[in-house]
Amino acid sequence: MILSRTLLRRHSVLPGFDIALGFTLLYISLIVLIPLSAAFLKSFTLTWPQFWEAVSSPRVVASYRLTFGASFGAALINAVFGLLVAWVLVRYSFPGRRLVDALVDLPFALPTAVAGIALTAIYAHNGWIGQWLPFKVSFTPLGVFVALTFIGLPFVVRTVQPVLEDLHKELEEAAATLGASRWQTFSRVILPILMPALLTGFALAFARALGEYGSVIFIAGNMPMVSEITPLLIITKLEQYDYAGATAIAVVMLVMSFVMLLCINLLQAWTRKRQGK
Repeated sequence: MILSRTLLRRHSVLPGFDIALGFTLLYISLIVLIPLSAAFLKSFTLTWPQFWEAVSSPRVVASYRLTFGASFGAALINAVFGLLVAWVLVRYSFPGRRLVDALVDLPFALPTAVAGIALTAIYAHNGWIGQWLPFKVSFTPLGVFVALTFIGLPFVVRTVQPVLEDLHKELEEAAATLGASRWQTFSRVILPILMPALLTGFALAFARALGEYGSVIFIAGNMPMVSEITPLLIITKLEQYDYAGATAIAVVMLVMSFVMLLCINLLQAWTRKRQGK
């Protein structure tokens, strides 16, 4: 046993643990930790009353409400319909299946500005879809929700799809032979297995929506207190050379996003622990 471990270390393709860990910490520091630390350090140039005023003004609070509310709602919708799309792509064969599967990845490849312009044109009052709707979509908070839903769908589908592919149909057949209905089979057999992947897709879609900028600014209308998202407000303050105010808002966004993602990760761990039992 000791000899096999020694041979494995000697013939390891990658460097040893110490070197690999050093490169890992260096890379994470350069790409993630140092830029985030710079944001915190810049916001520390403000006094506490100045910081509180910068992050709690009515305009900023309204942007928080829209950004987090629309992001959470879009991620929730994507969790439901993303699961449905993944189920159809995995469990059914139909003409054009490969085309539909490729279209799921379109928000990944499409420039966000192009997506924003396309959505604005489609959902405008004279657009292909907007002209038939009894309510306004473009240049409203609803437009923000539509854009965030568009860019978040692939995260759920591509996270759930591999788990569905590994899920054997024998489990469903066994549940059916034991007298379970379709809903009981889904809720008690399939959904618990998919839940960790579904929560991961939800978290990725939510995090992606929080930082989205390009596809939103065209369809939102960017009206203060109505349809102005927080990333746009940060850009506005940077253009006004209010760097400390911009980083203060960014720090609040960072902390709130980290707390929410931490809660989702804890929920994932709790779900896996229950499955292990």
